[in-house]
Amino acid sequence: MAAKKEAAKKLKITLVRSTIGQVPKARATVAAMGLRKLHQTVELPDNAATRGQIQKVRHMVKVEEA
Repeated sequence: MAAKKEAAKKLKITLVRSTIGQVPKARATVAAMGLRKLHQTVELPDNAATRGQIQKVRHMVKVEEA
């Protein structure tokens, strides 16, 4: 059970570029991740869905392991 908890890694995602002027799909992805303001950071689980979201807006976010 402890190994399963340890395997549930998190990612720290920070918005570093504004959504102004971005395509609507990118804006929606950023909002779905819970990011509203510049330099705001959220922690999301490290799974395929989150990795896909990051890939779509990789030019706007900074990602670190939590």
